[in-house]
Amino acid sequence: MTDLKVDSPDVLKKIEAAYRGGADIVQLRSKVLSDAVLMRLGLRIKKIAEKAHKLFFVNDRMDLALAIGAEGVHLGQEDIPVRVARKLAKQAGLRVWVGKSTHCLKQALAAVDDGADYIGVGPVFATPTKPRVKSVGLRFVRQAAVRIRIPWVAIGGIDLGNIREVAAAGASRVAVVRAIFAAQDPESAARKLKRQLH
Repeated sequence: MTDLKVDSPDVLKKIEAAYRGGADIVQLRSKVLSDAVLMRLGLRIKKIAEKAHKLFFVNDRMDLALAIGAEGVHLGQEDIPVRVARKLAKQAGLRVWVGKSTHCLKQALAAVDDGADYIGVGPVFATPTKPRVKSVGLRFVRQAAVRIRIPWVAIGGIDLGNIREVAAAGASRVAVVRAIFAAQDPESAARKLKRQLH
């Protein structure tokens, strides 16, 4: 997952490296870049994903996901409901994965009932990408492992130093930002993270 503050060619190289290292999905996330910049970046990332035979998702923005042709959109608790996102995709004649961020079991079960294809479980640990959201710890990961019957992804402050704990709690998928995008060697970082999950 990216958390872009500036439009930099370096980002595209890191995305290519992440895919080479085994990342299955890259998600475009930025709370500060303009729509025009996000659209331009999204189209470039989509091409990189296609070349790598991988998936590309957009954070929060169903409109951008549809315009770019992304395979998925990831919605936060304050974004449009999953059912509305699915309706928009259907109207556009597209099949799009729709995911939802959840911070407790009640939200997770509600997202499943609303028709989410997958959910994000977290933030497991404190993270600068979600400074106002309290970390939920491994308890929610354990609950998800037992109660959630759709694909789910542990997210939030996960890195090589704690990924084994997250996997031991039941996670088989994780989403990371800094663990790959702040690494000296993003390809190697992605490979090492993935190895801890299998």
